[in-house]
Amino acid sequence: MIIFGTAGYLYQLAVLMLTCRHCGNPAAHAVRKYVTKFTLFFVPLFPISTRFVTQCTFCGIEQEVPQEWAEQSQAQTADAPDGEAYGQA
Repeated sequence: MIIFGTAGYLYQLAVLMLTCRHCGNPAAHAVRKYVTKFTLFFVPLFPISTRFVTQCTFCGIEQEVPQEWAEQSQAQTADAPDGEAYGQA
């Protein structure tokens, strides 16, 4: 008997102050990475899919973003003196 499946993992990369494209309010947006991994006997082996999203803390909408933009935002947050970055989407 072989037990296999998938497991989902969520990583928060950064928190940015942006103007939401949906509600139009300036609010914090969490930049997140969703990874789905193939598991064998409940051990995650390799990633099947990866996607990057931002989520508005005001209205809660999630919008998919390119990987390059998410990684750039993470680097920008790491370089900010107080750990929080500001920008416009």
